[in-house]
Amino acid sequence: MQRTCRWSTEDGEGVEHLALRQSGDGCAADGVIVSPSFGAMFTGELFACRYAVACDAQWRVRQVQLQVMGGATLLLRGDGAGHWAGADGAPLPGLDACIDIDISGTPFTNTLPIRRLGEQLRQRQQIRVAYITLPQASVAPSHQAYTALGAGRYLFKSLSDPFQAEIATDADGLVVDYPGLFRRLAS
Repeated sequence: MQRTCRWSTEDGEGVEHLALRQSGDGCAADGVIVSPSFGAMFTGELFACRYAVACDAQWRVRQVQLQVMGGATLLLRGDGAGHWAGADGAPLPGLDACIDIDISGTPFTNTLPIRRLGEQLRQRQQIRVAYITLPQASVAPSHQAYTALGAGRYLFKSLSDPFQAEIATDADGLVVDYPGLFRRLAS
């Protein structure tokens, strides 16, 4: 599978371009975010960011790298079992039990737990993710929950703060509509 998607923020001020490649070994996603986006809506900061996410065949994140243009960088490596290390190879025990990541400025990272958990989402699944805030590129654990509501519809809840949304996806689990935040642009 090779996919290219573009999203706009709900207000039309921010945009993202994603190239996704999937093979039997896993998937690789390369994205560019031009703010304002989710993170910038609250801070008023303008920024652009490039990110790359590599997953294994089970959609477990194995590496994430991002660069905020003219700013912060971040490199995380995961073992697929919930253990992480930083760019220097030092363990990051604060992220233990995080299999997925959530980058604040993109709807793409919702695809990761949706694809990884698949049929398990017929019942609510609580997960712990490595939440990456932009434009600072800071990372901290966050508790979330996903529940499948029907064909391509999921209830997303942040359990770390009072936020929830019903998101719509296509057959590949890529977000089509994230009310109040993102909408996919026509290809």
